[in-house]
Amino acid sequence: MSTTLERPTESQITEHETPQAEHRPPIVVLSQGVRRVGSWIRANARDLYWLLPVLLVSTLVSFINVGGSPQRIDDEGTYTAQAWAVTHLGELAHYTYWYDHPPLGWLQIAGYTQLTGAFERWDISVLAGREAVLVASLIAVVLLWALARRLGMSRGAAAATGLLFALSPLALQFHRTVYLDNVAVPWLLLAFFLATNRRGQLAAFAGSALAFGIAVLSKETFLLALPILIWVMIRSARRETRRYTLSVAASILTLIGGSYLLLAAVKGELFSGAGRVSLMDGITFQLGSRDGSGSITDPDSLINRTLGMWWQLDPVFIVAGLLAAVAALFIARLRPYAVLVLAMTAFMFRPGGYLPVPYVIMLLPFGALLIAGVVDAAFARLRRKGAVRRRLALGTVVVASIAAIVAVPLWTTQLRGFVLADLDQPLRGAQEWLIENASTDQRVIVDDAMWVDLVKAGWDRDNVIWYYKLDTDPAVQAQSPNGWRDADYVVTTDSMRTFPGAFPQVQDAIDNSVVVASFGAGTQAVEVRRVAVDGAEQAAVSQEDAAASRAALGTQLVTNPQVTLQDVDRDRLTAGQVDARITAVLGALAGSGSVTVSGFPIVDGEDDRPFRQVAISSIGGFPTVADGALSDDARALVDTLSGTYEPSRIEIEGDSIVLRYPVSLQPTLP
Repeated sequence: MSTTLERPTESQITEHETPQAEHRPPIVVLSQGVRRVGSWIRANARDLYWLLPVLLVSTLVSFINVGGSPQRIDDEGTYTAQAWAVTHLGELAHYTYWYDHPPLGWLQIAGYTQLTGAFERWDISVLAGREAVLVASLIAVVLLWALARRLGMSRGAAAATGLLFALSPLALQFHRTVYLDNVAVPWLLLAFFLATNRRGQLAAFAGSALAFGIAVLSKETFLLALPILIWVMIRSARRETRRYTLSVAASILTLIGGSYLLLAAVKGELFSGAGRVSLMDGITFQLGSRDGSGSITDPDSLINRTLGMWWQLDPVFIVAGLLAAVAALFIARLRPYAVLVLAMTAFMFRPGGYLPVPYVIMLLPFGALLIAGVVDAAFARLRRKGAVRRRLALGTVVVASIAAIVAVPLWTTQLRGFVLADLDQPLRGAQEWLIENASTDQRVIVDDAMWVDLVKAGWDRDNVIWYYKLDTDPAVQAQSPNGWRDADYVVTTDSMRTFPGAFPQVQDAIDNSVVVASFGAGTQAVEVRRVAVDGAEQAAVSQEDAAASRAALGTQLVTNPQVTLQDVDRDRLTAGQVDARITAVLGALAGSGSVTVSGFPIVDGEDDRPFRQVAISSIGGFPTVADGALSDDARALVDTLSGTYEPSRIEIEGDSIVLRYPVSLQPTLP
C-alpha cells in the first residue's frame, strides 16, 4: 500500500500510465457520442424547429421534376461532361483544357458523382450534375441561415432568408442548372460566416481564407467579393490580434491562388506559346479579347437578353433586393452585404464588359439576406420608441407587404411550371431519336448537353462533336479536314441558333442540311438535321424528285389486289408519303402472294416526313407473329431483305412485325 507521498503527481504520469479513460470500449465511446449529439440537439432545438422545415421545403421544391424543367442547356452539359471526363476518362476535361475556368468547380462535381454513383443512377447525365449543384444549394441554405443568425437576425427572419433563396423562381431556375457558380456559393457563404467569428479568430480567419480560395477556384468571378470579405474581416478582427489573423488569412489565400499558377507551370502552360494552350491566354480571353455583352440601349444585345430573362423569372425579387440593399446601407451589420450587392450590380453595366448569364447566382443569397434583414430590422424598430424611426419602419413593412402580395401569384405560376412542365422533352426526344436511328460510326455535331449520353450510348468520343469546338479547337479541326462535310448529322438547339455568325463551320452544316426530325417549338425547339454534302439546295431538288417517285410507286401499289390496306394508308401511298423502299418491298411480296399492311407507324419527331416504318400482319395469308415471336414466313421475309432494302430495325408490336428503314436523302431507288 502506497502512502500519499509515494503516489505520483499528475505531471509525473506518463502517457502509458494514464489511459484508463483512453482505452474505453467502443460501445462506451459510441454512447458518449450519442449523448453529445443529443445534448447539442436539445441546446439548439428552437433553431432546428425553424431550420429543418425550411430545408425540407427547399429540398422538395428543388428536386421535384428536376429532369423536366428547365430544359438542359449547353453550359451545364459542358461542366457535366468535364466532371464525367475526370471520373471516366481520367482527364481534366472532355476536350483540351484551355484555362477558361479553374477546374476545381467540376472536380467537386466529379467527386460528388463518384462518391454517390450519380452518373449510374440517372439515365440523363446532366441530371447527375444537377443533383450535385442542388446539394450544394441546400448546403448554402444552411450556411445562409447560420450567417443570418450570426448577424443578429431573428429565427423567423433567418428562415425567411432561406426560403427566399430557395423558392424565388429566379433562384430556382439557376439552382437547377449545372453552373460552377452554384458550387462556389456555399464556399463564399462559409467564408463570410467564418469571417464574422469573434472567438478563435486565427483558425476562423484561416478557414475563411481557405473557403474563399476554394470559391474563387470554383468560379473565378467570385474574386469580386474579396474587398467585401476583407472589410468584414477587419470589422470583426480583435484589435490585439488583427495583425496576425489577417496576415495568416492573406498568406493562405495567396497560397491557394498560387496553386493554380503552379498547375499551369508544371504542365508548361503558364505562358503563351506556339501550338499549346496557356493560363495567360485564358486570362486574356476572359478579361480582354472576349466579346462584350453590348449596350443596355440596344434591345438585341446580349446584356438586354440576359437582364430580360432574369426579369421575366422574378421581377419582385430583383426590385426588392435592390431596394433592400439601399436601405441596408443604413444598418451597420448589413452594410457590407449591401455594398456587395450594389457594387456588383453596378459592375454589370461597365462599358464593353461581358455579362455571364449565371452572374446573378452570387447575388442571390445576399439579396435574400438583405430583404429579410431589412424587414426584420423594421419590425424591431416598430417596437421601439421614436416617431421618425417607427414611420420609416412602418413604411418598410408596408412595401414588403405589397411585394409579398405581388409575389404570391407570380411565384405560384412560376413554381407550378418548375414542378409540372416537361421543357426538356424536345432535347430528350432528339437524343433518343439519334440513339435509335443514327449509327454510332456516324459523326454528329451536337449541343454539349447530350455529349456524355451519346458517348455512353456507344459513339466514339471523336464522333460526337461539341459544336463550339468545330470552329475553335485545332484538335477537332484536324479530325475534320473537310470541315462540316465530315459530319452526318447536326442537332440544333437554342444556344446554337443564338449566335448564327459566331461559328461558321456549324452554320454551314446547318445551312447545308435537311430536317429529318423535329421536337418542341419556340426556344425549346430541337431539330435533327441530316447533312447534305452536295448542299441544301441540291438536297431539296432531290427530295422533290423522291416525292414524285414515291407517289408513282404508291399509286401502282394500291391497285394491286394482293395488298390489303386501310383507306388512310392508301391515301398516304398515293400522296408519296411512304418511303420508296417500303413500297418496293410490299410490291415484291404481293408478287408472290397476299400481304396485309396494318399501317405505317410514325417515328417520333417525323410528323412531316415520309413514313419510314411499315407494320405487316400477314404474308401469304399466314400471320407474321406467332407466340410473340417472328413466324417462319416473317423470318423468311427478313432473311431476303438486304442492301438498300434491309431494315435498320425490326420489332414486334401486337400481331404485326414493324420494319424501320434508315434515313435516306437519295432521290430514287437503285
